[in-house]
Amino acid sequence: MTIAPPQNVLQLSASGQVEVVQDLLTLQLSTSREGADAAAVQAGLRQAVDTALAEVKKTAQPGQMDVRTGDFSIHPHYGRDGKISGWQGSASVVLEGRDFPRITQAAARVPSMTIGNLGFNLSREQRAQVEGEAQAQAIERFKAKAAEIARAFGFAGYTLREVSVSSDDQGFAPRMYGMAKEMRAAAADAPVPVEPGKSMVNVTVSGSIQAR
Repeated sequence: MTIAPPQNVLQLSASGQVEVVQDLLTLQLSTSREGADAAAVQAGLRQAVDTALAEVKKTAQPGQMDVRTGDFSIHPHYGRDGKISGWQGSASVVLEGRDFPRITQAAARVPSMTIGNLGFNLSREQRAQVEGEAQAQAIERFKAKAAEIARAFGFAGYTLREVSVSSDDQGFAPRMYGMAKEMRAAAADAPVPVEPGKSMVNVTVSGSIQAR
């Protein structure tokens, strides 16, 4: 048997957007070491990391300032003869959270590392709240658009057939800043000034309706 395709089915989509200030700061402290002996380079890096962790953990607080170790790597230098002439390594500690002053002040108290990079984003809680607002906007716009299109085609109303919801973060990627060692050394006891950007959270509702 041949099944007739559904009649009076309309496809449409609608979006909701909410702009919000980024509330999550990620700050990376880093250091590097060079030497003729790999073990000595590794020990120097480990000492710098341990010193940094001991200092920043004094004011760590879940959600406000979380602390974790970052990259830790060592690689050889080769001379013109192809043999190893020395070793170089780097290590980092990452501070992340919503309390910007707490994070920048903690970073300023670490003498064993310099500020490598910092960036802004949305926390999980903020993203969930904003996505909820954008989704509510998108759904209301979808319903209004569906009713308007159905009326434009001469129908009294519609029923919903299927729908999908998607979301993304558009327009403002986390801003990253390189920090010179000279700046860090000159402001040993002063927190680094930071200014977050904004994110545009977009939710799209798309689907089909049965006009009737």
